[in-house]
Amino acid sequence: MPTTPDTPQPQQGISGIDEQTIFRSLHTAYPDALLVVDGRGQVVLANPAASALLGYSNAELLSLGVDALVPDAVRSRHAAYRETYGHNPKPRPMGTQMELAAKRSDGSEVMVEIALSPLQDHGLPFVVASIRDIGAYPRVKQALQRARYSEFLANLGRLAVDSRDPQVLLDQVPAMAAEALQAELAMVWLLQPNRLEFRVASGLGLLEGEAIGQLVPNRPDTAPGFVLAQGRPVVVTDYRLESRFAVPPSYLAAELVQGMAVPLSDRGRIIGALTVRTRREARFGDDELRFMESLSSLLATSLQRAQSEEALNHAQRLESVGQLTGGIAHDFNNLLTVIQGNLQVLEELPALADDSQGQQLVTAAMRASKRGAELTAKLLAFSRRQVLQPTAVDVAVMLHSLADMLRRTLDQRIRIEVDCGDSPPVLADPGQLESALLNIAINARDAMPEGGTLRFRAHACTVLPAEARRELDDPSMAHERLVEIAISDTGAGMPEAVKERAFEPFFTTKAAGRGTGLGLSTVYGFVKQSKGVITIDSAPGAGTTVTLRLPRPWAAETATVETELPSDLSVPPDLKVLLVEDDGEVRSVVRQFLDTLQCQTTVCTSAEQALLLLGPEARFDLLLTDVALGAGMRGTELAQRAQARFPDLAVLLMSGFSAELLDADRDSPPSWELLPKPYTREQLAQAIARLKA
Repeated sequence: MPTTPDTPQPQQGISGIDEQTIFRSLHTAYPDALLVVDGRGQVVLANPAASALLGYSNAELLSLGVDALVPDAVRSRHAAYRETYGHNPKPRPMGTQMELAAKRSDGSEVMVEIALSPLQDHGLPFVVASIRDIGAYPRVKQALQRARYSEFLANLGRLAVDSRDPQVLLDQVPAMAAEALQAELAMVWLLQPNRLEFRVASGLGLLEGEAIGQLVPNRPDTAPGFVLAQGRPVVVTDYRLESRFAVPPSYLAAELVQGMAVPLSDRGRIIGALTVRTRREARFGDDELRFMESLSSLLATSLQRAQSEEALNHAQRLESVGQLTGGIAHDFNNLLTVIQGNLQVLEELPALADDSQGQQLVTAAMRASKRGAELTAKLLAFSRRQVLQPTAVDVAVMLHSLADMLRRTLDQRIRIEVDCGDSPPVLADPGQLESALLNIAINARDAMPEGGTLRFRAHACTVLPAEARRELDDPSMAHERLVEIAISDTGAGMPEAVKERAFEPFFTTKAAGRGTGLGLSTVYGFVKQSKGVITIDSAPGAGTTVTLRLPRPWAAETATVETELPSDLSVPPDLKVLLVEDDGEVRSVVRQFLDTLQCQTTVCTSAEQALLLLGPEARFDLLLTDVALGAGMRGTELAQRAQARFPDLAVLLMSGFSAELLDADRDSPPSWELLPKPYTREQLAQAIARLKA
């Protein structure tokens, strides 16, 4: 340590050793980095720990100002702090500041804690800085490791956004997993469409005998098959002792010790596995497991997105209709509400009471607007993917309605027959069921280019074939709980090879541009989700019969659907209604409806405005609100807040976009009523009457 004229002379210390020798030894052996800095900020003394921590030789440190050891981003701030500190130096222990960092010779940064000890009180114009690397702390090491994992996930997320090619992600994920977990081998397995085999989709450090594209049976005694059978992450602590599945000899020959595998899941269904293997006795803990699960989730989401995009390409015409109708449905149905509402008001004007021509014109316009609403509803039911809303469906009514529509649209050479007898109702989403039947009917039409017979039959299931029994998700379901809906044609029929692949997505025998291959696969998914089963009976020259077997509703469900309101049910007079609608013309129509129903109506254009009126003194009987209210709060949130203040307040939601009502139906209490636009005054009155019954 440098001396000044006032520096005390060495004294004899422990066992006759002078203090200066002891102090020098302590300085050299001290585990924390020590820097002695003068008033100008120049390093005048450094111990070996400082050189090791900062990456400089001792001579290099003595040639530096302390500011050179501060990260560039905070250097000016540090210089100002050092100047202020020089005017009033005082001891500062470690732990008083957070997020301190030191800059190493290679430009990297290290997280540190720093203690300052001024020597001015001892007659020396120096400050001792004690610097400790906190990256070695277990807690900090864990935080740094988690941050490192998060960085890998962020990089993969950016790649997933930037890249439209799923193979790019498949190629990157094994490398990321191996680097992050310091493993030598990583691999992505994807389950084949037949779910009988796994395919090696990508990998890093593959062993001899492993190759991209290799197929492995989906059995519980294989590594990926065991992961699928478990349905959860699997950790192998020692391949040499593993007995849950058959360890390939190549694993042991490569001296692999530990491994970890997590399933790749797409909407709750396992589609593959991500695995890492290492020759080290690494500890795969909770953080590593969460990292692998996050990695697999990102990959599965990206694969699902790519699959969806591929489906869009295969079904361009269908999806363009779906996107168009879905995108404009809300505004279009608002317009229809205005048109229908004003036509209804116009129809009842005294001036038109005796004007037969005016009444005819109004009636024709009303019919056209209703057809427009029906067209929008059918396009949405045919095109959209939606959460199923199962109810008791009268199969006979649906089949006769569908047959009437098909008679007007199909080739007149195709004869359509319906045989429903005493068919019980089924428990299914009516829109999706109609779409499924329409898909099958269109396939039947294409199988009969020269004409033929299309037959619909529905009846209670009397016998459940073995093939259908094997396909049921609930094998215990008895046949008497099912209803059969069979659609038959007299077309060319299918060979066995085609029949086996009929439900595969994108498989089609039609010419390019004539089919997407999504029809029957969509029907299959709908039927399975409805807890039913679908089978095909077909042979070349013998036509095709597609049979849907769907569950019946339970007695309580049937009673709920079939229960009708008393005929004398009506809207209570002087009902106090808070109407919230952001579209001015719709608001005007609904206000006229409510006035005609003798309601006392208060009108708001936004949820925020409505909340101001729902103060302690509010006396409303009914909240009638649109779901989508412009850029502000949604109607569902308004309803929740309103009922929290007034539990007895009735809620009626309305929307021109069916998906919004589906979301509201799924997330809202059963006491709320849902009213799709466009609606008539009578439909509004019925909805209000049901609420106030």
